[in-house]
Amino acid sequence: MNKEDSIQILLGKLLSKTLNYSSSLNDVEFSVFSQFGDDGIIQFLINEINPTEKFFIEFGVANYLESNTRFLLQNNNWSGLVIDGSKGNIDFIKNQEFFWKHDLAAIEAFVTVENINKLLSGVPQNAGLLHIDIDGNDYWIWKAINTIETDIVIMEYNSIFGYERAITIPYEASFIRQQKHYSFLYAGASLPALCDLAEEKGYYFVGSNSAGNNAYFVRKEKIGGRKPLTATEGYVESKFRESRNRKGELDFLSGKDRLEIIKGLPVYNTRLKCIEKI
Repeated sequence: MNKEDSIQILLGKLLSKTLNYSSSLNDVEFSVFSQFGDDGIIQFLINEINPTEKFFIEFGVANYLESNTRFLLQNNNWSGLVIDGSKGNIDFIKNQEFFWKHDLAAIEAFVTVENINKLLSGVPQNAGLLHIDIDGNDYWIWKAINTIETDIVIMEYNSIFGYERAITIPYEASFIRQQKHYSFLYAGASLPALCDLAEEKGYYFVGSNSAGNNAYFVRKEKIGGRKPLTATEGYVESKFRESRNRKGELDFLSGKDRLEIIKGLPVYNTRLKCIEKI
């Protein structure tokens, strides 16, 4: 482990010990390896919930250097499974020190509705945490999972879709967001769609990170005294600016300008069960 990683983990360990009860997940955020403040939220929730099976699953991890579960792996010594569609990324992960030092499985696969349950065949049926972040069919993948249950589920949501409509991109097994629309903004599902699905699967929505891209769900029997939130109460609008122009260059659109650029594209209304337009 390099010196910088050692210092980051030590600081994260110290911060983890200072976390006290908070009604807002935003108050407990900190980042060690997560892109935003999710490392702190995860530490807070596992301390509050105390999952019996210390095992995580994360999809779409790229090279895993920046990840929401890596701190769990190295700080809490959880076991886990990571999946990414790039052979180069998986080979990179398998060559890292943290791979042999910990109980981590890394699989190269492009995750679809059709293969997800097979990919999870060796996973504990009552794992601690599931994180789905594949920039596309996230809603459909979670909906399709029927072989495992986890105490905590983290779902990336598309805040550009707002907090009123329950919508997702229509399912397409080969969906890749940068190929589907040049802006990179047409992907995923709205928070209301994910909250509805969580209810169907036996979860409560407990909040979003302050970046407005990850929503947190806890199994109903594990909720304890925490107050479940509605999509409206827990929605956070993202402020990060990752949109591209037709040349593939970052153009830094923000606010309603992001929605305008994908206006007219098809979405599936998960309540009305029909195709609509943005």
